[in-house]
Amino acid sequence: MRVKDEFKQESLFNATVKLVNKIGFVASSVSKIAKEANVSPATIYIYYTNKEDLLVSTYVNIKKNIGKAVLNDFDPSLPIRDILKKLWLNMFDYITRHPDLFQFTEQFSNSPYCDLVNKEELEKSFEPIIKVLQKGIEQKIIKDVNFDILATFMFYPIFVLSNARLCNNFQKNEKNIETAFQLAWDAIKL
Repeated sequence: MRVKDEFKQESLFNATVKLVNKIGFVASSVSKIAKEANVSPATIYIYYTNKEDLLVSTYVNIKKNIGKAVLNDFDPSLPIRDILKKLWLNMFDYITRHPDLFQFTEQFSNSPYCDLVNKEELEKSFEPIIKVLQKGIEQKIIKDVNFDILATFMFYPIFVLSNARLCNNFQKNEKNIETAFQLAWDAIKL
């Protein structure tokens, strides 16, 4: 049995993201990913069962990292609006700094591979956010509507505004980001 090498695994991760973003899931074969990562195609099978496992693992890895970044300096003792603003700004910052990773997650979320993800396990990375929204509903600060609706109105603006391909005229300055957060907050608050 061959020993796993963190450098090779990171190279495979980066190559997967790069190729999928450039040529798509179907065209990103194991051999192309291996070539981009500068490893043997057989090396992929040391870390992953198959191409699907590689793609799903890459997505889960990115989503967990987004969860960690969003929850940076999380303080549940703050007022609900302040907590959500911090989470919102952290997410905006992460997506702005890592557009390639976010592009991968967008493509993955709209692909059949998304059905292969253990969503309950992945939601654990975002559980504190869910609890804050639930607390806001219980305290009658946030509208009591379907969670998907809340999440869409609160966080979808980030996905659009931080994406230069979708919003190339949006100036990412403090005033505009504050305005965007305020509009998102106004959409969900009672």
